[in-house]
Amino acid sequence: MIKNKTFVWSITAALAGFLFGFDTVVISGADQKLQALWNSTDAFHGVVVMSMALWGTLVGAIFGGIPTNKLGRKTTLMWIGAFYTVSAIGSALANDPIVFALFRFIGGLGVGASTVAAPAYIAEIAPAKDRGKLVALYQFNIVFGILIAYLSNYLINGTGENDWRWMLGVEAFPALIYTLFVFGVPKSPRWLLTQNRIEEAKSVLKRISPEADADSLVAEMITEKNEINKEDTIFKKRYRFPLILAFLIAFFNQFSGINAFLYYAPRIFEEAGLGESTALLTSIGIGVVNLIFTLTGVLLIDKVGRKLLMYIGSVGYIISLSLVAYAFATNWTGMAVPTFLFLFIAAHAIGQGTVIWVFISEIFPNHLRGSGQSFGSTIHWLLAAIIPSSIPFLFSSIGAAPVFGIFAFMMVLQLVFVVSMMPETKGVSLEELSKKFVKS
Repeated sequence: MIKNKTFVWSITAALAGFLFGFDTVVISGADQKLQALWNSTDAFHGVVVMSMALWGTLVGAIFGGIPTNKLGRKTTLMWIGAFYTVSAIGSALANDPIVFALFRFIGGLGVGASTVAAPAYIAEIAPAKDRGKLVALYQFNIVFGILIAYLSNYLINGTGENDWRWMLGVEAFPALIYTLFVFGVPKSPRWLLTQNRIEEAKSVLKRISPEADADSLVAEMITEKNEINKEDTIFKKRYRFPLILAFLIAFFNQFSGINAFLYYAPRIFEEAGLGESTALLTSIGIGVVNLIFTLTGVLLIDKVGRKLLMYIGSVGYIISLSLVAYAFATNWTGMAVPTFLFLFIAAHAIGQGTVIWVFISEIFPNHLRGSGQSFGSTIHWLLAAIIPSSIPFLFSSIGAAPVFGIFAFMMVLQLVFVVSMMPETKGVSLEELSKKFVKS
């Protein structure tokens, strides 16, 4: 029964990921309608109308650690739900591009902050043996939200002159439900201890694991807390190792080319010789493969560990990206490129896609988890903005083959990182991990 409670609380927090995926992709259905409605230039439409949410995401990631640490994980998750709700309603009712962009920016703040608060919260309430799959539910919900957004756009498209308003506004319903559900989850016991709310922390721990000795767990957490300096930041020398780990896993996540591919999948398929309609249909197939292999990763992460999934993903990346580069270099058209890219998506979903948010949430001590999560998320989103934006230029200047060749080489470096540096965190308590990674 208690295990079920922990699962419900984790899935509630992970629904922030569903809204993340939905919010990010739902704009695609309104893209051309908005440009025609407001008669925007390509540059204005791209930078102001379409990309404002992305800049909100980056800001949310940079500063998301502040409310996560100060106000708490639960309170931050509630504000995230409010941001999503306001963004959805405001975007749907907007009558000019500036107001529209403002509300999309607010939604982006929710996306960025959710990548900080949700994994941190789940990691802190989850039993060590189940922590991997529970935190990975966040990534699964992102992928699920993307698929539902595509389906929602498809069903609403063509229903009327203002169908785009419903495409964007429908997000308010799950956002409001999520916000209400978050009221019912407990505060993180580890955050409560950072605020010296010891009895509250014990009460939550007893609800999470009644069979465990809450007093001894709290004593262990307090020991860690008493050893910290209140002036600590993640940039102190003693936290260098977890900081490097967070940087590298976020760095390699984006240098696999995953976001560049997801944003430009139809363009890449057309570049490979497929017709427009076939390219769009194949893009939907990519979403299905992503969902299936993300679920596979979620089910495996606590059984085989984080490192093995990263091994599998790295090798899959190297093989698939090398084959894609070769196919473009030799004009190997038809279904070859889509087949290799399906393998690429499967490798990402079961490896980096499943592991990244779990791993970053585990490697920092309790009092700095929000800041560490914010750092890793910021690196991720900064590169997610830079790399995809350079793809059209790179394709036209050096060609698709060298671009995918560069991504393949970067994944060789990721494999070296996994083999030589990445520690296994499976089944170890957060306090034990803190002792292991932080220098005295």
